[in-house]
Amino acid sequence: MLMAGNRFFRPAVLCYHAVASSWNHVLSTGPALVERQVTALLRAGYRPATVDELVDRPRERLLHVTFDDAYRNVVDAVDVLERLGIPSTVFVCSGFASDGGPIPVPELAGEAARHPDALATMTWDELRGLAARGVEIGSHTISHPHLPRLGEAAIERELVESKAHIEAELGSCRLLAYPYGEHDERARRAARAAGYVASFAVPRFRSAARELRGDVHALPRVGLFRGDGRLRTRLRASSVVRRAAALAAA
Repeated sequence: MLMAGNRFFRPAVLCYHAVASSWNHVLSTGPALVERQVTALLRAGYRPATVDELVDRPRERLLHVTFDDAYRNVVDAVDVLERLGIPSTVFVCSGFASDGGPIPVPELAGEAARHPDALATMTWDELRGLAARGVEIGSHTISHPHLPRLGEAAIERELVESKAHIEAELGSCRLLAYPYGEHDERARRAARAAGYVASFAVPRFRSAARELRGDVHALPRVGLFRGDGRLRTRLRASSVVRRAAALAAA
């Protein structure tokens, strides 16, 4: 059972995007780097956990791995995580899973044109294959918008319709990841109303102070990128470092 209301959220929930060694971009790690990063945390005492476990036991050093955007190359990292026994969640934008095309994120328009294979996303059939392997599939909205810039009706549509579409295709959709990690009270309220049991962000600016209070619809994650080695990975995941950074930004 998922619970909220804890003062600090100490498990490390990692946030990745593409897993393509050939795409030289900060958002793209290769499977070998993912393995080095998660192994560094396992050696630091983190234990693999499902989402239910890490939310229910927020004062333990638990580890869960998430992937935003459902890029097709994420499968290579899932192979690594399965071997290490680490549960994972993939967040999909439901509006693009029919054909698996790149998500038209304005910030990545040039990259998508130059590296279409690296930014190709999973189709419903591919997502079904991951779900059959025990990977949880959650919503990343329909179209990957900046939710705080939308009106309430548009936020509700992005969250409700994506959840319904994923449930129709895969049978379940319990989790949400806010695009860009951005959320506000309207987005959190819409997530609760839509029936998500937990929603994930990436701590930034003043939202981090709320995340530290344990809001189950603003759970923080640790973004890991191409340039993060073992030491930097451990520092990013440290609950002490995360709390200090969040308080400094609040």
